[in-house]
Amino acid sequence: MAPEPQPAPGKPKRRDTRYFLMAALPLALVAGGSYVYVTGGRIQETENANIRQPRVIVASQVSGRIQNVNFADNQTVKGGDVLFTVDPAPYRIALQQAEASLAGARLQVEQLRSAYGQAVAQEQSANNEVSYLKTELGRQSALNTRGIAARSSLDTAQRDLDKARDASRAAAQAVAGAKAALGGDPDIETDTHPSVLAALAARDKAAYDLDQTTVRAPTDGIISQAASVKAGQFVAIGTGLFSLVETGDTWIDANFKETQLTHMTVGQEAEVELDTFPGQPLHAKVDAIGAGTGAEFSLLPAQNATGNWVKVTQRIPVRLKLEENDAKLLLRTGMSADVSVDTGMARGIPHWIAEWAPGWSTAWAADLNKAN
Repeated sequence: MAPEPQPAPGKPKRRDTRYFLMAALPLALVAGGSYVYVTGGRIQETENANIRQPRVIVASQVSGRIQNVNFADNQTVKGGDVLFTVDPAPYRIALQQAEASLAGARLQVEQLRSAYGQAVAQEQSANNEVSYLKTELGRQSALNTRGIAARSSLDTAQRDLDKARDASRAAAQAVAGAKAALGGDPDIETDTHPSVLAALAARDKAAYDLDQTTVRAPTDGIISQAASVKAGQFVAIGTGLFSLVETGDTWIDANFKETQLTHMTVGQEAEVELDTFPGQPLHAKVDAIGAGTGAEFSLLPAQNATGNWVKVTQRIPVRLKLEENDAKLLLRTGMSADVSVDTGMARGIPHWIAEWAPGWSTAWAADLNKAN
């Protein structure tokens, strides 16, 4: 018996599968892309970020020749360490001169106090003389009335009294002058006299200058750009000699586009990855958002009131504070970093869908943010 003919292979079935795949693949791509778009935008990222550490310009507050240098370039120092000393001899001599001037001022106050006492004694003597001559004038006047004394004796007594009164007024002025020289208080303490106070201030200034001949590190940090500082070099007051980078205070300056700051607020969590240490993220928090764009604080701000203006997306600096500072990591100011800030807000449903189905889109967005 001849075999029965077999049905042809299922070509229509393969054709249906192919059509299904051709339709399903674009739909899957659209669905996946829509999901990524709607759920995206929560993490804002930028590569325009750098580590920052304070830099202190070290300068001498006194002028002179450097006597000793106790550091090397790029050396780590502690706050209070002696960095270098300026020749203290001129300032030690100035302090001795100030102390001598102070002793002289105190001696002068004692002399003024003695002069005041002498003026008071002279005033008392002049007043006594006036009292005596008043009595003498009265006696001569009585004798002249009785015709016993001559008229010339009465005139002489009057003249002597007038002279004594003039001397009394001069003595009173001398007392006032001596009192004024003591600051208006004869019992003033020596060290509260104006001249002594001035001498004390000069002495303290000389002592301060002598102390400033020893320059110390203001804080912990690393010496930088100090290769040219050598012993014997003359330094002027306030002239910057080198920098001290403070390693104890580190933050991140990240420049985000203005379109990335819609939901960014202070306190949000962030992740920082340094180019120097890939794969070792550091945790941080948003500490502050800049007051303006970088263009606003540039040396030559852009003038937008022109006919050839072109809109450019601006960047605003955001400061992030590191929550952990691993001592094993070599953190140096200026290092590049990648920053990711979790704003907690996804991109959400497009506005045209929200207008078309407001109730559904609102509930779906709430569920999405709650899930995230």
